[in-house]
Amino acid sequence: MSCATKFMRDVAGRVKNRIQLTTDGYKPYFWAVDDAFVGEIDYAVLQKIYGKPVGKDQETRYSPAQCIGITMAVVSGDPRMDLVSTSYVERQNLTMRMSMRRFTRLTNGFSKKVENHAHAVALHFAYYNFCKIHMTLKVTPAMAAGITERLWEIEDLLALLD
Repeated sequence: MSCATKFMRDVAGRVKNRIQLTTDGYKPYFWAVDDAFVGEIDYAVLQKIYGKPVGKDQETRYSPAQCIGITMAVVSGDPRMDLVSTSYVERQNLTMRMSMRRFTRLTNGFSKKVENHAHAVALHFAYYNFCKIHMTLKVTPAMAAGITERLWEIEDLLALLD
């Protein structure tokens, strides 16, 4: 079983209702989403088209390529095309990379053991969703979603370990 299939089965097992999903053009997702959701999903693909980075060879080594266009396609169900986006997960990935140096390979915080990496990710998301007030929401994401009515402290997270 592929990693994409394991991941999508995990996602499918965590949601109750029909959802809309957008992925990039990573081919294994096509089969993994169908396997996990068995057609009970509104699924679209958004693929970005990149041009060549501008500059000399040495300058382009660490420079991102410029996005020059996108293509969107319905894969299954009836997704609302105005909601097809990968921006939310891209922003979440950036926030995670900037908050946890474990995702930066050339630092001394890089995770060498997958278990330590998984624990760091879990801790990051627990803190991010329950302890950190977000400027745009004015509350934590967990409060905004109605999961909790109060701001959690680090001690509340630690108490979950007991």
